[in-house]
Amino acid sequence: MTLRKTKIVATLGPASSSEEVLERMIDAGVNVVRLNFSHGSAQDHIERANLVREIAARLRRPIGVLCDLQGPKIRIGKFENSKIQLKTGTKFILDAACELGNQERVGLDYKTLPSEVVPGTVLLLDDGRIVMSVDAVHGSEVHCTVEMGGTLSNNKGINRMGGGLAAEALTEKDREDIKTAALIEADYVAISFPRSGADVQLARSLVRAAGGRADIVAKIERAEAIPALEEIIEAADVIMVARGDLGVEVGDAAVPGLQKRMIRMARAHNKLVITATQMLESMITSPIPTRAEVSDVANAVLDGTDAVMLSAESAVGAYPVEAIAALHRVCIEAEKDYDSQHLKQKINQEFQRVDEAIAMAAIYTAQHLKVDAIAALTQSGASVMWLSRSNTIVPIYALTPEKDTRRKLTLYRGVYPFPFNHESKDPAVILGDAQDDLLMRGAVKNGDLIMIMMGEPIGKSGGTNTLKILRVGAHRQS
Repeated sequence: MTLRKTKIVATLGPASSSEEVLERMIDAGVNVVRLNFSHGSAQDHIERANLVREIAARLRRPIGVLCDLQGPKIRIGKFENSKIQLKTGTKFILDAACELGNQERVGLDYKTLPSEVVPGTVLLLDDGRIVMSVDAVHGSEVHCTVEMGGTLSNNKGINRMGGGLAAEALTEKDREDIKTAALIEADYVAISFPRSGADVQLARSLVRAAGGRADIVAKIERAEAIPALEEIIEAADVIMVARGDLGVEVGDAAVPGLQKRMIRMARAHNKLVITATQMLESMITSPIPTRAEVSDVANAVLDGTDAVMLSAESAVGAYPVEAIAALHRVCIEAEKDYDSQHLKQKINQEFQRVDEAIAMAAIYTAQHLKVDAIAALTQSGASVMWLSRSNTIVPIYALTPEKDTRRKLTLYRGVYPFPFNHESKDPAVILGDAQDDLLMRGAVKNGDLIMIMMGEPIGKSGGTNTLKILRVGAHRQS
């Protein structure tokens, strides 16, 4: 398979829970699986994570696991007959005290909604498919006029146009789910609807308290998150451009520009980015994507995203493997035209860390010397982060003995992690072993010119301070 820099995240669900389908998905190019805690039980997620890890071990391929918390998804309740038809111009009541809905009213799982809206507030239900304006509030009842009608069914979400609902980012359910994520040994935990850096820091502290080592993904899907983007990005390890709820709150026309801005900001802060929601929506029922979807995926790649994500396409769609294959081939083509200015920006900045300076020296050298590969001997993966932020046609191989590090590196753009164990403390022996390992895996061939980054003394985490330029095979001839 052609090396692809942009990583693929696939959500697991009923369509992608069997061993046979999961193995085909991994063969097709999945790098990270997403467990959506909005659906399914804790046991479901544990079993899926275990199965993925078993298959990954058998295929000798690192696969990351991302646990996505539900967050304060504000929803209506259930109807007597599962759904109703709403006509434009009719009246409807959202009632926090209602047990079971009917044609006139429906209950709310978010009991404080009546205190957070006023006459004139516009509410968007079912991702904006139903639009209501608030006429009045009477106790537990929010009286509305239907501005855009349609079918409204059980448990559909509610957004407020422009944002402004006060729901906390982490619910009691999320706090319990964090414990499950720690038990799974999740590599990433995604927090839904954060409004500030403090929300992200709270999630991190809860993950650590539960014994987890996961990095934190901040999903940008609230209007309130946009003014706080910088502090959220600084607090998180990864951001997710969650275009569904975000588009409902800020308006669909604003999303493309925000996507570009968020990717640009995240890369400038040396953080990872996942672009998500409706990337190949038509492939839920079709074996091929639309041309518009192909362009959407390609534009995310050209923007510099680290990963693109499938949701319903792989969780409940009829063609999960085909959707992954489509993402793979679109990413490969788009990467041929990607030209980053990030390195030029970095060269003009003062470096704060030695490993960052070494990484930038490696990238600069790769741009001006015909180098076939860059290899980084790493414990924590920190030095590889710097490499992944600057685009280069040269593949970046991360050699590490740490299983957790290899799984986290599956999300880094342009980075290919391999296990590498060594007992020697002699740099010359380690460099020779690293070349042999790359040769064995087919990553390089005899005669290739490669660069190897490492830290001396050997084995010290975060201590990358050496860059070697070597001709593969020369160490065996001397």
